[in-house]
Amino acid sequence: MGTLSGQTVYIAGHTGLIGAALTRRWVGRKDLRIVTATRRKLDLTNAPAVEAWLSRTRPDVVVVAAGRVGGILANSQYPAEFIYNNLMIHTNLIHGAWKAGVSRLLNFGSSCMYPKECLQPMSPQLLMTGKLEPTSEPYALAKWAALSLCASYHRQYGSRFITAIPCTVYGPGDNFDPEDGHVLSALLRKFHEAREGGECEVTLWGSGNARREFLYTDDLTEACEVLLGTEAGPEPVNVGSSESRTIRELAALAAEVVGYGGTIRWDTSRPDGAPEKLLDSRVIRALGWSPRTSLREGLERTYQWFLGHGVEATRKERACASS
Repeated sequence: MGTLSGQTVYIAGHTGLIGAALTRRWVGRKDLRIVTATRRKLDLTNAPAVEAWLSRTRPDVVVVAAGRVGGILANSQYPAEFIYNNLMIHTNLIHGAWKAGVSRLLNFGSSCMYPKECLQPMSPQLLMTGKLEPTSEPYALAKWAALSLCASYHRQYGSRFITAIPCTVYGPGDNFDPEDGHVLSALLRKFHEAREGGECEVTLWGSGNARREFLYTDDLTEACEVLLGTEAGPEPVNVGSSESRTIRELAALAAEVVGYGGTIRWDTSRPDGAPEKLLDSRVIRALGWSPRTSLREGLERTYQWFLGHGVEATRKERACASS
């Protein structure tokens, strides 16, 4: 696409899941100048440092892909870090981008910004119409603040700062930590280690009945290009696959991709999170975007990446009966 041609693009969070996918997509383009900074080089929670960096590099476009992310367990254990780090990072980048005269900024929200009990599919008009899911509330509130910042700078100064709300994103470079990772990557690792260790049974959190929507990273990067090429207003835009699966279905598919044949048990004393999260993505689809990658194909690609980059598990010589 030619919408970014000749631009300098700063990708904040270029080593994270979304940031890395965007970097892979754009770094080879000769008509783009991509700038990044490691955490050691630039502390995004330090406002003066962020403003100095933006003033020095003078990007035309800023992509806010940085932040503290994780699954239900991480959100439950570290609520202070989730709200503080995300508030500071987003505030500094958005305000700093405005001060530096950045022409376009793309911010990422999260489907957890929607009420826990929400009509499906969820459209932006339903935001703030009910209580948030308790375990993800600190993270969701920080994302809410970032959305409001983008909309406020858009209304007051005419800044083209837009917010995309993707469903759960996965792919190469994901966090596979069983405590910090999102559900899909954590499942792949859990089943991999169970298979390698000869474990006959895997226990997963919740009932498995909650429904979630998933989007492969490369599909999201295409949507990002579409959004950056539009005259989008302050209203957030959902980006989803328009297809939800139960966690139980997802677990079965992940186990199949990994080749794990043991028993899957569900610990119903653990929380499920919101009962369902399916985004209404009609706006982005009307702009000509649609996802290309099926869930199975995306899982296979993600697992292959994990095999080449993930942790090594110790194989135990113990047969596991399939059920």
